[in-house]
Order: sequence, then C-alpha cells, then structure tokens
Amino acid sequence: MCRRLTLQSNSARAGNIRPVGYRPAGAEELLLAETVKQWNGTYLWAPASASTDTVTRFGDEMRAVFGEIPEGDCSDDAATIVPVQIDGNIVDLKPNLGKDGHPLEFEHRDPAGNFVKWTADIFQCDKPSLAGSASYCGINSRLTRRESGPVEWLFFCRKSGPGGEVQPTPYWQRSNPKFALFGVIGYNRLTGEIAFFDGRKDRGEFDWSTRFAPPGGRSYADHEGRTAAEALYDPTFQIECSACHDNKGPYVITPSIQQARVGFAGTHDLTKAAFSLGTLLPSLPRNRSTPFRVIGSGYTATHRVALSRAMTIRDPTGNCTGCHTLTTQVTGQRFAADAVGLAPSIQQPDRSQYLQLLAEQRKLREIDTHRTQWASRSGEGRIHPWMVPIEGNDLAGFASEISSSDWEILSNCLWNAGGAECDYRPLYTSCPKPGAADGDTSEPSGLTARVLPLTVAEVNGYRLLRLTWKYLNGYGSIPQRDDVRFDVAVKSVEIPAAGGTALYESYPSIEEVTGNGFVDLVGEIGTSGTSILVRNLSYLGHAKFTDPVPSADPRHFQLDLPGRCNRRYLVRIAPKRYCFDQQVLAYGPKDYLTYVDVRCG
Repeated sequence: MCRRLTLQSNSARAGNIRPVGYRPAGAEELLLAETVKQWNGTYLWAPASASTDTVTRFGDEMRAVFGEIPEGDCSDDAATIVPVQIDGNIVDLKPNLGKDGHPLEFEHRDPAGNFVKWTADIFQCDKPSLAGSASYCGINSRLTRRESGPVEWLFFCRKSGPGGEVQPTPYWQRSNPKFALFGVIGYNRLTGEIAFFDGRKDRGEFDWSTRFAPPGGRSYADHEGRTAAEALYDPTFQIECSACHDNKGPYVITPSIQQARVGFAGTHDLTKAAFSLGTLLPSLPRNRSTPFRVIGSGYTATHRVALSRAMTIRDPTGNCTGCHTLTTQVTGQRFAADAVGLAPSIQQPDRSQYLQLLAEQRKLREIDTHRTQWASRSGEGRIHPWMVPIEGNDLAGFASEISSSDWEILSNCLWNAGGAECDYRPLYTSCPKPGAADGDTSEPSGLTARVLPLTVAEVNGYRLLRLTWKYLNGYGSIPQRDDVRFDVAVKSVEIPAAGGTALYESYPSIEEVTGNGFVDLVGEIGTSGTSILVRNLSYLGHAKFTDPVPSADPRHFQLDLPGRCNRRYLVRIAPKRYCFDQQVLAYGPKDYLTYVDVRCG
C-alpha cells in the first residue's frame, strides 16, 4: 500500500498532513495540486473573471486598468454645455415671450450677449457635427470631464433627433434632462490606453437628472451598481468610437467640439468667450510613436478587423506638418476632407473602395448642406475650410488652401491606397510586457525560496516550501492597477550528489511557465511539460473577486508548496499582463529564477 499526503488548511501549517490510501498513477500530481489550492487558492484568480456578462466583465477590466470609474454625471453642476454657433451667434431654444402663447423658438444672441433675432427653426450652423450618427446642429448637449491622476473620464450626454434635425420642442431645451446618446471614454495620458462604452441602442432616451452607474459597478461587491449598469450600457459595442477618437488621445479634432477655437481671433475675442470650451479639453503631447491602445475584450473583439487595419500616415506633400495624427480611419477619410473643403478621392479604387468612397462623399455633402454660408471662405466668418497648409487651424487673414493636386496625393494615402510615400505605420501599439522596455519597467524583486518545518509532515518526509517576492504594478501610475498576475512553474529533481548551484537549463523553461501544453489538474494548477504550473497568483491579501487596496509600495507575493525531503525544487516565475484585447496576454520576457534544496537530515 502506497502512502500519499493530504495537506489541508491554510491557517494551520503544523499537524495538517494525514496519510491516505493508494491512488492510481498521476495521483501524486493531483494531490499536490489540491494541496496548493488549499493553501493558496484564495489568491489564485484572473482579473475581471467574476462575471460572464459582457458589460460587467468590461467594467471589471476597466477598473483593473484605470482604477475606480466615476459615476456618469451630466448634471448642471458637473457638466459643460456644448454651444452651437449660427452666423457667429449663440443659439438657444426658449419661450418667445413676445408672441401669443409664448411658443418655443430659437433665440440668437451675439457673442456679447446682445439679442439678435428669433427664428422658428434651425437647419444650418457654422460648425455642424461630423459624427454622422447625431444631429448636425444639435443644441444643449453636455460634456463632463473628470480627472484622477493621469486618468481622465469623458461623459458625453448628446441630444439628437430623428433625421439629424433640431425641432422647437421641449426636448431640446437646456432645462430638459432627456437626451438620446450617452458615451463614455476613459484615457490614461501616460500609457495611451483608451476605452469606449456607450449607452444601450435599444433605449429611447436617457436622463441626466440622475447619475449613471459605471459598468461593473464601483467594485466587485457592488451588486446593485453592476445590475444597473447591465441595463444601461450597450453589450454589442455597436458604435465604433475608435474610428473617430484616434488622434493618439480621447478628443476628436473637429470644429464642433474640440476645435471650438476655429475662427477665434485671440485670447480676448468675445467669440472665444462665448463658444470656447476653454481648458476643459487640454492639449495632449503626441506623435506617431506615442503609445495608443484600445482596452476592453468585448469592444476589441467586435472591432478587431478595423483596429488591426488602422494606420497612421505621413503627408508626402508636406502640407500637414504633424501637429496631430493622420489616420486611415474616419479622421482621415471624413474629418480631413471636411477640414480642407475638398471631396475625398482615390486614384485607382477597387470596387469596395469605390462604394465606400461614394458613401463618404454623400455623407460629406449632407454635412455641408447643414453649414451656413457665413462660415464659408466667401462668407463673413471665413472658417471653412478649417485647416490650411502649414498653419493648421490658424485662419487669420486669407491663408492659402491646399492645392487639388496635393490633396489628391494625401487623400490617396488616407484611404490606404498609397505606397511607400505614405509611410504607413500601425496606429495602435501592442500590449506592454511587464518589465520590458516598451513602457512598463515594473519587475519583481527579492525572489526567495525557504524551507519551513511542518512538524507532523516530517513523518512523511515533507516540508513547507515558501516562495516570496515583491512587485508593484506601476504601469500608468495607477495605485490600484490590477491587470498583472504571476504564473509559477516548479520542477522537482534529485539533489545532485556534488551539490552546487542549479544550472540554467535545469530550470522550468519559458514554454513551461507560459503554459505551453498546460494540463489542468485543479483550479489554476496543473502540469506543463515536466513542471507543476500554478497560474494567476495575486498578491498576499488580495482575495478572489475583491478590488485591490491602492498602494504606492511593492506588494508582497507568497506561494506555499509541499516539498519532499531530499529533493531540489527549481522555480521560474513569470509576470503576465491581461491585455483585455485580442492579444489576451503579454508575459514578461526576463528570467526570474530561484531554487532550494529540501534536506531533511
């Protein structure tokens, strides 16, 4: 009769081993796995693995990367109203007290606040929206920006109506909290990580008089918030937000919002005071090599093809000098065309490109029909085209416009139809490996292995093998960042007769610690090649499905294993990042090794 070991609770190391009867072949590995789970299972779990609901899992992923997500708030005290400009005047919908019955009409006032006129409707504005999915000249939408360290959150509560038009109905009044489209963006300006989520598309309207729970709630334990969020957010990720928000940052570069400064003469210009969002959306440093990565497994799965094909270009004509990113997405194909006031073109389009080109040209014509004559180059405002060669959006005087021949070359590049002259590069950067030279320099330190007595276990020839190290997930300066776990591969061999240190080739291999050929035994523990592999170890005290306590100090990691007497244990640990995109995982490339001999006299 063979004798095996069952090592029981994590709370009592001494006296927690009892002999059991014979088990079939492979039982020793299974028993070891069960013991490791009993001792360490509380801390063996993958981040954002508590729920299979798309919205809840997405929110858990966001907290793991960005930290706590604030509630969405577009209330009067929190939000900024996005103004609409018509013929250089600001417009709002109010009761016209000068008419019988006080009908709702559109009040026009100049930048100084002086009354200009009433109109029964509005069809055109100076800076129509280029989004394509919202009203062109929608009024009284709201934008909120929240900062927490390097992370910012944008909440856009957008009013929009059928057919893209604005009507003199109570819905469009500033005091009416109803709106049609709810969008949220999270962004870390240090890492370039960005996330998008929208309100449900099967919901008729939203109401900003109450706050909006973040996806996944405020924590794993926020059951009420998690349930509310599942009913609020779109689980299909229908809108491809990244197609427009691709300027190596969260802000869209169009006159209607981010470049509200288009057409302003200077700091003391009354027009700027009336229409500018001021410092609400600050300038962010960026270039083609700036890290930029979309987070969220649900979103990136839905839009994986578009994300993989997105490219940045360099203008071969030299007109656009690099103030911002030019891409082969909507930024290049729609925004750039509108900016220069010319139709997009492709020199030799295939059938698919031709059909896409026709659709984009049609959309740009619709946008242009909603632009006032005042805004045109021949009008009083002269703010369209709103980008000029070299000077960018400085429209002072009569700045030159891009030539049709140069635009033809640039447009060809923007439609991904050019060649080497376009200098194409992938827009999105890869998931950073922990401890690598691609932005994340955090590494484990102080890896040690100790042998501790187990009293009763000594009868059966076992000891407690304790591995410890320290590690702080410092990427992006988020004190509660939680997207890194450790995998630990352990190999047992006879202690060499001559003793000596372990040779490099005797340690578990990179393939083994990364789970190549992993066979699950129990929970997160199994075999990988000739090693036992323990996966997804979090820091000591970080119990399953709890949010981490913020920390600026390295966290303590610990893994307890049963060690047989007179055996050598060789250990390789590997930090791995949960990318929450289609790359899934990124393992640290460096060696973190230790060994220990369990000598029992």
